[in-house]
Amino acid sequence: MIDRHAGAMQLTKFNNKNRVQTGGNPVISAAGFTLLETMVAVSIIAIVLVSIYKLHIQTISMNITAKFYATAPFLAQEKISELELSPLSDMSDDAGDFGDEFPGYTWNLSVEDIETDLLGDITSDIKKIDVAVAFNNDEFNYELRTYRFIRE
Repeated sequence: MIDRHAGAMQLTKFNNKNRVQTGGNPVISAAGFTLLETMVAVSIIAIVLVSIYKLHIQTISMNITAKFYATAPFLAQEKISELELSPLSDMSDDAGDFGDEFPGYTWNLSVEDIETDLLGDITSDIKKIDVAVAFNNDEFNYELRTYRFIRE
């Protein structure tokens, strides 16, 4: 910028990126971010990241729950099938795990006789079978009850 009226030539110089010097007087420009703007931006990013993290954790938890409730009925049915194939003398309460194929899964089997006057003598051949499948130290539980007609 040239000032011809004063008889001397004044030039505007740009120093550093943040300051403009006009005729010897430094002036601070509006380039860059203030501390407040930076703190607001970091706060917004933090809130968004925490929300995304919570959603991710919730998705993982729902996935584990869905996997358990899809697997547990098949494992319980497997135990009932094993019980039906075993000799009658082996039908008793039992517990255990499913081995390395299903780590963390445990089962508990309960076999009881039915007692009712409505069915008469046939009740001695009916067994009530309860199978409980648990996962992750009883964090998830699935129970199945069935009745079977078994002749002695």
